[in-house]
Amino acid sequence: MQPGQPSRTAFGAAAHRAAHQLLEDGRVFADPLAVSLLGWPADELKQQAAADPSQRGMRLFIAARSRFAEDSLAAAVAGGVRQYVVLGAGLDTFAHRNPFEAEGLKVFEVDHPLTQAWKREQLARAGLSSGSLVFASVDFERQTLSDGLAAAGFDFGQPVFFSWLGVIVYLTREAVFETLSFVAARPPGSQIVFDYGEPVSAYPPAERPFHQARLDRMAALGEPWITRFEPEPLARDLRALGFTLIEDLGPAKIGPRFLGAPGRQGPGGHLMRAGV
Repeated sequence: MQPGQPSRTAFGAAAHRAAHQLLEDGRVFADPLAVSLLGWPADELKQQAAADPSQRGMRLFIAARSRFAEDSLAAAVAGGVRQYVVLGAGLDTFAHRNPFEAEGLKVFEVDHPLTQAWKREQLARAGLSSGSLVFASVDFERQTLSDGLAAAGFDFGQPVFFSWLGVIVYLTREAVFETLSFVAARPPGSQIVFDYGEPVSAYPPAERPFHQARLDRMAALGEPWITRFEPEPLARDLRALGFTLIEDLGPAKIGPRFLGAPGRQGPGGHLMRAGV
């Protein structure tokens, strides 16, 4: 990343969320701040997104994962959770829509300092502020997640809800499980929601060249997709860490639950919720 510039990943996810508001009227995930915070002229964004129908599937998946995270968060708040940590927050807008602010829900946004500097500029330009938001800048080459949260005033003795969307595919397996181990060590009632993809080998042979080509494109852009999981081994690994609640939504469940579409059998993107 360059100073004043976000990661390609953060910008792309924000653009998909904003385009969903314009092309599907936020049907899956309503975010009235997504377009203004992105800072991209709405007409231009809508035209460009509509011109590439191949992006619709990814756009709807990103909308579904945000909806799943915030629905799960609402249930956690009802159960007494008052800390929400957004890992790799990018241009996430929840803190500025927080319906639980009066109930004391504090939102910690964890991201690279350069991405957070870009976001602060976008927030200032859009005239947005939040009384429940705390920025926790973490450069993982120099700091741990624990260090970054401690510096931001995080309460390690209280349960917490984490969302970790669109991130783990870019990390090594070791880095993924380091963070999951941190979450599993939190007090009872803590949860995390994240998304993951299955390996190319899980797809039928005829489909593998398409998925491999997508991996090759991401690598060529400098943001390779490194880590993928098979559902059953991942669930076993989560239980071994101490997670007792595991909810895994694959393509067969995401369609009916969020998209008003029949479930699609076979491998694909997954939404995972795990709790202790």
